[in-house]
Amino acid sequence: MEIENPYFNQLLCPNFKTSESSAPANSCQGLAFVICGPTAVGKGTVLREVFRRLPQSWYSISATTRAPRPGEANGKDYYFLNDAEFSALVAAQQMLEWATVHKIHRYGTPAAPVHDAIAHGKTVILEVDLDGARQIRHSLPQAPQIFLAPPSWEELQTRLIGRGTESQQEQQRRLATAKIELAAQNEFDYIVVNNTVANATEEILQIITQHR
Repeated sequence: MEIENPYFNQLLCPNFKTSESSAPANSCQGLAFVICGPTAVGKGTVLREVFRRLPQSWYSISATTRAPRPGEANGKDYYFLNDAEFSALVAAQQMLEWATVHKIHRYGTPAAPVHDAIAHGKTVILEVDLDGARQIRHSLPQAPQIFLAPPSWEELQTRLIGRGTESQQEQQRRLATAKIELAAQNEFDYIVVNNTVANATEEILQIITQHR
């Protein structure tokens, strides 16, 4: 017998409560920010530093139709949904963005937790790909969008090859996607060049501060 998903009805409901919702609401609402950038640009490293230095920050948890990997927890690492549940959220317009990855599993950003975090004064960070950023411009148009760019194409290639985590074929696939993403950077409200983690972090924090 299939176990009932404890998160599905909450994600479908506009009154979703995050784990921090019991805290008193701030006097003003928070705001969501979209972060996008090509592979190997250093999004993860920069965002870890942003979260370390930014009080009241909240990272959006994605939903997926793939099965949990060892050690992953529902509602912490991802919201794990079956195909019918994911389709129901899409039909109810309760996904800010979503996509099918590698023609197998779907991933997306549930709207309810994001709106709840904003209502409780959080600075919400949405890390998405180019297609996700384009969708969010329609589903959450008030969210400023930041593109994290490499200092140069050559530096991006060096970073990707240097980390040695992908095959040569996968590197070429990622670089082809990166060319498309870099060509679209002028669609974004801000472009931050990640020449150093410290400089990129500081610039992102300044952008966030000016919108408060």
